[in-house]
Amino acid sequence: MNDGSTSGALADSLRTLLSRLSPGDRLPSSRELTKEYRVGPATVTRAIAALAAEGAVVTRPGSGTYVAHRPRLRGGAADTDWQTVALTDRAVDTHLIADPLGPPPAGTITMDGGYLHRSLQPTRVLSAALARAARRPDAWDRAPAGGLTALRTVFARMAGGSVAPEDVLVTAGGQSALSIAFRAIAGPGSPVLVESPGYPRALAAARAAGLRPVPVPIDADGLRPDMLADAFAMTGARLLYCQPAFQNPTGTVLAPERRGQILDVARASGAFVIEDDVARHLGHGGTVPRPLVADDRDGTVVHVTSLTKPAAPSLRIGALVARGPVRERMRAVRLVDDFFVTRPLQEAALEVLSSPAWDRHVRSLGTVLRERCAVLAAAVTREIPGAALATPPAGGLHLWLRLPPGVDDTVLTSAARRRGVAVSAGCRYFATEPPAAHLRIGFAATADHAELTEGARRLGAALTDLGPGPE
Repeated sequence: MNDGSTSGALADSLRTLLSRLSPGDRLPSSRELTKEYRVGPATVTRAIAALAAEGAVVTRPGSGTYVAHRPRLRGGAADTDWQTVALTDRAVDTHLIADPLGPPPAGTITMDGGYLHRSLQPTRVLSAALARAARRPDAWDRAPAGGLTALRTVFARMAGGSVAPEDVLVTAGGQSALSIAFRAIAGPGSPVLVESPGYPRALAAARAAGLRPVPVPIDADGLRPDMLADAFAMTGARLLYCQPAFQNPTGTVLAPERRGQILDVARASGAFVIEDDVARHLGHGGTVPRPLVADDRDGTVVHVTSLTKPAAPSLRIGALVARGPVRERMRAVRLVDDFFVTRPLQEAALEVLSSPAWDRHVRSLGTVLRERCAVLAAAVTREIPGAALATPPAGGLHLWLRLPPGVDDTVLTSAARRRGVAVSAGCRYFATEPPAAHLRIGFAATADHAELTEGARRLGAALTDLGPGPE
């Protein structure tokens, strides 16, 4: 038996002894334990250290080892009721992003995810980049608060126009960027205009910042400028959040003639536009319009981008692009939050973006996503007659499906889970009451085309399980 297992066995024996003692009682001395349990002094030392780390005992040099005082319990559990009063009413609403059905059981086909299947991730490129980054002599030094200059330069070039490296703030992914932007731009209680339907995690971040999301409808050409102007006028909002490229969940792209109109309406209202551009690298092979920030010269647009969606969930690297005082405000928020993004991950991201393999990955991914989108669209049309499928998107990871009349999307989602397929209920994508029942169905998190087809078949079977809807 090795020393580790011996000390572990002794620790178990001492736990039994502790159960018979009271808080404050003194344990036998190390000499006594050595003699009683027939072990060496080093074994006793390791066992006592393990118990101290657990909080079971307290060692007092020169005095001995004592049973630690246990927290007072009521009904077998700690009494935390006092926290209800102390926390007041600042609850963080996560119902739009938390899965109400819990983790899916093994064998479930995942069509509700927002990340790439492992087989689609550039894992070899990422691993090699992280290994090279870790070998840098300054890999573990503190990074600049705004991000590595070289990485900011790459993000500035991706944004285009006259964006400069000093306009870029590196963040821990797109969600972190949204949280920073919402808190920096608008105060608690302020309205923020959002697309309807829109991205649930953005709605959650806005509400966590104390903001009040106000929906503005979109159509096949994206956000409607006429309704946007009305919403600004009625609410007095000074902030708009939108996804002009491959909008989540619908996949729409803001029409060219609306791009200038949206910015004009925002400028006339003295408002900022948060442009969420995280899907830019998820195009299906066609032309992707340049970011709104590339044509913005007066600081109206706050641009958000991220590498997480086109690469892998744990490449939590994103960026904010902004000009003027709002840029300094966001840097201040960022500095207070966590100082800086971990340097090795920034170095790895720089390695990835600087490699020819990244461009090859993006091109290859576009082809794969286009094929998967077509396979799923055909399967859904076949398996769910009566549903209205939006025009297959030219980018992104999802299809947006309007369900037949009388079908409840949350009920169908539960039935689908029982059939072994996970999809997202459309009600999660609306800031207020949805106009109809929808589903968001993903095609990037599954293993292959066969799984997509089988997932659609299971979804159709789940709809059949519910029986005919009302006439």
